[in-house]
Amino acid sequence: MTIRIQKCTYEDLSKLQDVSVKTFTETFKDHNSAENLNAYLERALNLKQLEKELSNPLSHFYFVYFNDEVAGYLKVNINDAQTEVMGDETLEIERIYLKNKFQKHGLGKYLLNKAIETAVEHDKKKIWLGVWEYNENAIAFYKKMGFVQTGRHSFNMGDEVQIDFIMTKTLV
Repeated sequence: MTIRIQKCTYEDLSKLQDVSVKTFTETFKDHNSAENLNAYLERALNLKQLEKELSNPLSHFYFVYFNDEVAGYLKVNINDAQTEVMGDETLEIERIYLKNKFQKHGLGKYLLNKAIETAVEHDKKKIWLGVWEYNENAIAFYKKMGFVQTGRHSFNMGDEVQIDFIMTKTLV
């Protein structure tokens, strides 16, 4: 078993879209209408949007590979790229997704550790993320990893407004 993390580049754009759509769909298809899911995918994960995000120097994407297969990915944002105003001492984990077949292999910890490493490299004191209020497995994982709920915000899934818990971890 080999696990590695690799930063995404422009050459990875179509691979990034593929893993983004697959992981988001696997995670949320059973909890949302097909119309709302497709509306989100078309708005947030189209090639033009992902290219724009990938070109932002304040955002970083990383693939995690399990035995040379892309198992998931991480997107972090610093400073003005954050989706909420959290200050200059924070790093946002905007996306951390694994394909279903790669869950429960410790890969989430690898990605989370990459986010922490990136935060430390940029002299950040805290990391934060938004997690859907009904994603109990993810909430339990983040609590286990030292995150606490510090707020909430709205997340638009098509024409439905959902609530994400904001969870924060202070770095030592």
